[in-house]
Amino acid sequence: MADDINKVVILGSGPAGLTAALYTARANLSPIVIEGEEPGGQLTITTEVENYPGFEKGVQGPEMMEIFRRQVERFGTKFITGHVSAVRFGSKPLELDVEGKVVKSHSVIIATGATAKLLGIESEKRLMGYGVSACATCDGAFFKNKEALVVGGGDTAMEEATFLTRFCSKVAIVHRRDSLRASKIMQDRARKNPKIGFIWDSTIDEIFGDPKDGVSGARLRNVKTNQTTDVKTDAVFMAIGHKPNTDIFKGVLDMDELGYLKVKPGSTYTNAVGVFAAGDVADKVYRQAVTAAGTGCMAAIDAERWLEANLAE
Repeated sequence: MADDINKVVILGSGPAGLTAALYTARANLSPIVIEGEEPGGQLTITTEVENYPGFEKGVQGPEMMEIFRRQVERFGTKFITGHVSAVRFGSKPLELDVEGKVVKSHSVIIATGATAKLLGIESEKRLMGYGVSACATCDGAFFKNKEALVVGGGDTAMEEATFLTRFCSKVAIVHRRDSLRASKIMQDRARKNPKIGFIWDSTIDEIFGDPKDGVSGARLRNVKTNQTTDVKTDAVFMAIGHKPNTDIFKGVLDMDELGYLKVKPGSTYTNAVGVFAAGDVADKVYRQAVTAAGTGCMAAIDAERWLEANLAE
């Protein structure tokens, strides 16, 4: 039945997805937002957001996403919580398999974002949630007056380490190189913090501990000398970058070597007809909430205009 075909379905409920929902809802397109495994996107695991316009005194990431959500619901956006297991973008209408059901739509906006990368060692997996974390905001408060390691050398690592000093007595940043990739302002902030130290040219080979008692230490390996050193720590926080959530679109949509979706310059059009991409899923450069929201707006307008031109009334 034609009534079963949506005008626009949005994958993801971070700043990009919810901004797209806001614009399409106000354009009377009755958007459906499919929430993935991390409703609200990365901002739900982010501490205070001070660089989003309109929040004069800053705002907590989860609170900001709750405000976004209430705003889009006000205009009639519907939400489906579930995992998309397959997409068929060559069909008309477009089809998505969601929790055993087929969702049909004339257009799709992909805003599935990116996910934190992990080291991939057995002890990291075993101790995840028991002293190993990829989210300082979620878990930092558990380590009051304790010591922590932060793995990484970019802005995320500096931000996580700086945040952890609110709770931890000592934070050491473990970086595989001898210089940081982080922006100067974030580097300066970390270097000036008396609680933060640096362990250069090193990676973590193993994390010690057990789920009952938590993390007790880590084995560091110097990448230049190959020597290993065991250090005491109560927590290990991963901050080594992100992977775009695009596995499901492999072979269907054009993407770069890292898996980020390719869009036509100056637009959010993917190579599939009626399919648009917004936010971190297509942005490896800026990766900010405000840029994600901006491209969410672009995708909504692109989809609205495409529907107007291609959808027979």
